[in-house]
Amino acid sequence: MKKWKYLSQAAILGSALFLAACGSTESKDDATNSKNGAASAETGQAQLTGDVVGDGSSTVAPITEALVEEYAAVQKDVRVSVGVSGTGGGFEKFINGETDFSNASRPIKDTEKEKLVAAGIDYTELAIAYDGLSVVIHPENTWAKNLTVEQLKQLWIEDGTTKKWSDIDPSWPDEEVVFYSPGADSGTFDYFDEVILDGEDLVKTATLSEDDNVLVQGVIADKNAIAFFGYAYYLANESKLQVVSVNGIEPNNETIESGEYSPLSRPLFVYVKNKAMAENEAAYDFIKYSLENAGNMAEAAGYVRLPDVEYEKGLAALEALK
Repeated sequence: MKKWKYLSQAAILGSALFLAACGSTESKDDATNSKNGAASAETGQAQLTGDVVGDGSSTVAPITEALVEEYAAVQKDVRVSVGVSGTGGGFEKFINGETDFSNASRPIKDTEKEKLVAAGIDYTELAIAYDGLSVVIHPENTWAKNLTVEQLKQLWIEDGTTKKWSDIDPSWPDEEVVFYSPGADSGTFDYFDEVILDGEDLVKTATLSEDDNVLVQGVIADKNAIAFFGYAYYLANESKLQVVSVNGIEPNNETIESGEYSPLSRPLFVYVKNKAMAENEAAYDFIKYSLENAGNMAEAAGYVRLPDVEYEKGLAALEALK
């Protein structure tokens, strides 16, 4: 779902026009023009051709979708296709050599690193935004507005019992809890498992889906439902959902960026294949464009931008690959 479109289209268009005005002047070098194509009369940028392929996190997808759409106006002959297989599924394709970059809502695992080494694939990690993994409940839920990390663990961990709200607090309804969770290939699932469940199994009665819209609709439809997903998905549906404070802290731009919303604040990443950045000029240019504009697009999509110095570090790391 393109949540960035819920925000001002005028702001996005203004950003695109600004980018166009700031494009480099047309090169007069015939050899360069032969390689890159004629410079665009609209942007002044040398035009590229080629294909760029990515996959990965559904959490990162709204940022990437916005970047792909805006980039198409700058480089019309570059075809950028991005799948949404979840962080784990994206890394599988990255390892198999199917993609130039992989979106991730968690750091790469040691097992994935080992497979990349075995496949002879060198890669670079680039941070693009902050997210605050959000726990949401039905708007009519008046009892679970603030949960501690321990209560979240008690709710979501598989312990062989049928979970009721009254198990957490005897004053709460004696009603069975209905759980919705991202799929097991999701980096959001992995992150929740790590920081809340300490690696224990998620409750077996949970409905799992890689489509966050399924989770949203599930909570909207049931007063006893609870789910977790990326902050942007909550913002896009905040009129229909209620976000839970964790240890008394509600997720927002300030608490996510500062880390106060702990332990559910997290960075979002794109992993790039070093060889693709060195040899595929279109892939390099798209990732460069992404880092240059990720902060604005992250905010438009409902996430939190990194400090400018972090994007500068990413651009320097990318330049080194070329």
